[in-house]
Amino acid sequence: MNAVFAGAQRLRDRSRHAAPQVFDLIREKIVSLDLAPGTVLSRPELQASFGLSATPIRDALLRLQEEGLVDIFPQSSTVVSRIDLAAARQAQFLRRAVEQEVVRTLALAPDRALIARLRASVTEQGLFADEGDFARLSASDEAFHRALCEAASVPDLWDLIRRRSGHIDRLRRLHLPVEGKAQQIVADHRRIVAALTDGAPEAAQEALRDHLSKSIALGDEIRARWPAYFA
Repeated sequence: MNAVFAGAQRLRDRSRHAAPQVFDLIREKIVSLDLAPGTVLSRPELQASFGLSATPIRDALLRLQEEGLVDIFPQSSTVVSRIDLAAARQAQFLRRAVEQEVVRTLALAPDRALIARLRASVTEQGLFADEGDFARLSASDEAFHRALCEAASVPDLWDLIRRRSGHIDRLRRLHLPVEGKAQQIVADHRRIVAALTDGAPEAAQEALRDHLSKSIALGDEIRARWPAYFA
């Protein structure tokens, strides 16, 4: 596990803000599957890796437990949780409901500056997809959707979605290396941007709904390929 957090000691702030930084770093390692489901997280090793006391490590792990990304067994161990398909489906339902209203709102009043930023983001994503750089593609994908929520003036709803999305995000990460999946994400984003550009709310909602439905529709198939990763 120490190798996973190589260089983690270089935290930006070792004060009371350390726990959120640790949380973000561990969460990314879990969602990216660098820390696979079932991995035991040693608190002493985490303290050594981050150069921190027990308190910020404990606080970060408790936040991860709240998001369902780790299971904490008192006086025993902390383990990266296995992917729960039921939780993934609920998160996908929430995200689809919120983001369909987001794109409808944005399509009713197209913003040229926003559309320019989204187009640039999609171009970048196309490069990452062609290079097979899944980590950067995933980060750009998340930033794309966050930008939609922020443009619709509902950034807190994106934060809510993120807190609920650990299971669906890991399911998508398992799906991402499948041939053609990365390119499909880029194509879906282009459809969404095109609908926003045209001021077509129904088309934007349809494109968004289709985009968010692909991985969860293959949930059972993905679980069959990676049974050890699932609850």
